[in-house]
Amino acid sequence: EQPMMLELDAPMKVAGDVHGQYFDLLRLLEFGGSPSNSNYLFLGDYVDRGKNCIECVVLLFVYKAKFAENFFMLRGNHECASINKIYGFMDECKRRYSLKLWKTFGDVFDYLPVCALLDERILCMHGGLSPELTHLDQIRNLERPADIPESGLLCDLLWSDPSSSVASWGDNDRGVSFTFGQEVVKSFLKK
Repeated sequence: EQPMMLELDAPMKVAGDVHGQYFDLLRLLEFGGSPSNSNYLFLGDYVDRGKNCIECVVLLFVYKAKFAENFFMLRGNHECASINKIYGFMDECKRRYSLKLWKTFGDVFDYLPVCALLDERILCMHGGLSPELTHLDQIRNLERPADIPESGLLCDLLWSDPSSSVASWGDNDRGVSFTFGQEVVKSFLKK
C-alpha cells in the first residue's frame, strides 16, 4: 500500500544495516524506545551475514504490521534473491525451515519501498544517488514488484556509494553502480 518513496515527518529514528544481528536489533529498539511510541525508519539490509536473519526480518515485519503509521522499512541491496542466496539468508531459511520460506520473503522484499523523504528535505535510501535521477517523481513512479537490475536507477538507489576521492561520478569497487562525490550532491540539492 505504501509508495516506492515514502514521505514522512520528523522526528524519526533512522537505523542502518541490521544484517541478521538479532540481539543488536533488540538493543537498538531498547535504546531508541518502543515502536509503540517512537517513529522508526530502517534503511534495509535486514538479512545476510548474521546468525538470526529470520528473527530480525520477522520482528521488523511484525512491528511494521502493528505500527504501520510510524514504523517504516526500506529495501536494501541484500533484500534481493541474487544477493541473499550467496550471503547466507537462503541457507538459513533452507536449514531451519524451507526453501519456500526464502522465496516467500523474496516476494515480499520485491514490494518494499526504496526511498523516504523526511520533512521534504532529507532523502534516505540504502545506497545513494544515481546519474539517472533528475526528479523525485522517477522514484515515485518505479513499478512493483521489482527485482533489482544490474544497472539503472533502482540499482543505484540500493548500491551507489558516496566517495571523497571523486568529485563527480566514479567506478564502484564493488563492481556494481557508481561512487559519487561532493559535486554530484551539491548539484542534486539544487534541483
